[in-house]
Amino acid sequence: MSRVLNGKPGVSDATRQAVLTALDVLGYERPTQLRGVRARLVGLVLPELQNPIFPALAEVVGGALVQLGFTPVLCTRSAGGLTEAEYVTMLLDQQVSGVVFCGGLSPEEYEQLLGRGVPVVLLNAAVDFAGFPQVSTDDAAAVQMAFAHLASLGHQRIGLLVGPEDHMPSRRKTAAFRALTAGAGRAADHRIGHALFSFEGGQAVASEMWAAGMTGLVCGSDVIALGAIRAARRQGLQVPGEVSVVGFDDSAFMNYTDPPLTTLRQPIEAMAKAAVTLLVNQISGNAPTPKELLHEPELVVRGSTGPRRPAGSGSE
Repeated sequence: MSRVLNGKPGVSDATRQAVLTALDVLGYERPTQLRGVRARLVGLVLPELQNPIFPALAEVVGGALVQLGFTPVLCTRSAGGLTEAEYVTMLLDQQVSGVVFCGGLSPEEYEQLLGRGVPVVLLNAAVDFAGFPQVSTDDAAAVQMAFAHLASLGHQRIGLLVGPEDHMPSRRKTAAFRALTAGAGRAADHRIGHALFSFEGGQAVASEMWAAGMTGLVCGSDVIALGAIRAARRQGLQVPGEVSVVGFDDSAFMNYTDPPLTTLRQPIEAMAKAAVTLLVNQISGNAPTPKELLHEPELVVRGSTGPRRPAGSGSE
């Protein structure tokens, strides 16, 4: 270690890099003459861990990075903890090789990262910032698949229940839904709701949408969809039959819920590996390609959707 810290010869590149990485991981400050040398640390910034999709993404991204000789540093925003902006500052101070953002970033973070020239890839972030490669699920295709599935089952009053209005993937789903329903029946036949990405958020807003007469809901996450199913049951509605629910993500255990959840599966493995490839290409000195790679979701039909039948009628 002494030879590395003092910049002496006779140390292999692999050993030097291992010592520097250990310093970074343990939180020790590098000697001044070594601060410009990037460790093989890669920041993986997640907005939360409550939604199972984020741990799933982190697992695949982290595993792919380790296989390539990088050390992933998991940064999760939590109540009372560091904000994403503070994580960015910390990662820059640690001379990270690159950063993968699973979720959005603010204009300030964008400017900070762009100005420092740090390799960055946005995974399922879908923000309007140019300059960083992006890997996303095709939200428009997802809405089209779910809507067509519900319509084929006889549902005419179909609603969309997504995340907050400033959440870019939710905005994309909303735009696609409006385009689909622009000429489809009366305006009252289709509604759009915005909820927090939580079971309780989905339940609260879905209660209003069921009360308004929707018989099918396309949801922006599996967690929201499970909340919508609870809301339907609390109103005495049968799922499926009287109402149907489609989720989004295909999180772990969705095949074991009651009923098993029909959902749109995000291709986690393909997306995560594409993000790592784009990042490593930048780290290797290749110019980033600031384009968005859209991955097609897969409709997985299970038990939460079925043929529409009027309330109070007999068996399906």
